[in-house]
This record gives sequence, structure tokens and C-alpha cells, in this order.
Amino acid sequence: MRANSQLSGVLHVLLHMAEQDGPATSEMLALMMQTNPVVIRRIMAGLRERGYVRSEKGHGGGWTLARDLASITLRDIYDSLGSPSLFALGNRTENPDCLVEQAVNAALDTTFREAEALLLSRLGDVTLAALSADFHNRLQRHKRSRKGQTRHG
Repeated sequence: MRANSQLSGVLHVLLHMAEQDGPATSEMLALMMQTNPVVIRRIMAGLRERGYVRSEKGHGGGWTLARDLASITLRDIYDSLGSPSLFALGNRTENPDCLVEQAVNAALDTTFREAEALLLSRLGDVTLAALSADFHNRLQRHKRSRKGQTRHG
């Protein structure tokens, strides 16, 4: 089963937008996510409805962040995407009268609910500002690493 990477892609795009001085067009963002600009406009419209981005029409227009990165969590973006399923696993339902199937499904349901609650809580703890800080730390280390290679290599 193919993993749903939409949340990762949208977070990627939002961090790139935070680094830009001006608006980003749907076409530019679509290239980053390797998708169609229509898909980007649909996703960004959901983010705009929740106040995370704004759009400007016309020449020089596009999408910009509407809020500070510290005020947006990964959970906020996940919810804006329609809260897609977090797990590809599911229960067998071919024989609901089977007592073994009932026992297995009850155990899995409890486990899935607990895991989902933990994951959603963690998504609520991480802000886009934290992701941006991590990116900038990695960028600095990368620059130092390349500088060291230039001197010695």
C-alpha cells in the first residue's frame, strides 16, 4: 500500500513559503510537490479557510503565510487536510459473528485508538517554527561541512 505523503508535502511547501520574500504561485508550489496546480489550489484553499495562508490574485500574486510559524502546529495542518487516516492497518470484517475475529478486532481497536491519540498529541506539540529552526540548523551544519570539504578537498 502506498503511503499518503500529503501532510509531509504540504509542510515542505509551507516551510519553503516561509523562506520566500514574496508570494508563491500555485504552479511553483506544484513543482515542489510534483503535482498539478489545481491540487495545490484545493489544498491551499483549505489552509486559507482556516487562516494559515492568504492568496493574492493578479500579476505578482500567489500564496503567502497568514500567521506566524510559531502559531501553527503540525496537527493544525493535518486537520486542514481533512484528518486523513493515520494507519493503513485495519480490522478483518469478513465474519463479524466469529468470536476470534471479535477478540482480535477489540484488541486492535483499542491499540489503534491509543496510538492515534498519542500521534495526534505529538503533532499538536510541534510547530512550523520548530521545523523551520531544525531546517536552519541543518543548513548551517551543511554549510560548515561544505566549507571544510573545500579547504581539505
